[in-house]
Amino acid sequence: MTDQAMDWQELTGLTRGQPFVVERVRMAGNGVAIEGAFELPQLAQLNVEDQVFVTAFVRCHGSIKEMERIFGVSYPTIKSRLNRITQMLDFVETDPAPSRADVIDRLRRGEINAQQALAELEGRP
Repeated sequence: MTDQAMDWQELTGLTRGQPFVVERVRMAGNGVAIEGAFELPQLAQLNVEDQVFVTAFVRCHGSIKEMERIFGVSYPTIKSRLNRITQMLDFVETDPAPSRADVIDRLRRGEINAQQALAELEGRP
């Protein structure tokens, strides 16, 4: 690689869609480098065309009508592509299960009973 940063399109071209692992990260501000095996974020794992599509969708605030206009395709085409991309992405849990320590603390404070604590620790609703 040259001294200039490689963009994702170039990297995608080199890898031809094959999976790869990032092994070194350098922080631009202070030059600190960290080595290891780093997994790319899910959106970075999409092909370039899908990344452009997702970016456009976000910039359009999720307006399918606007996406139809930008890409010059029909509603079913936009929905089909969104569904395909959705299937490639894992759901990100925004309300993670409470930690074991949190459950035990709530049990000690009497906020939940032993049966509720066991259910939470076992991941049951």
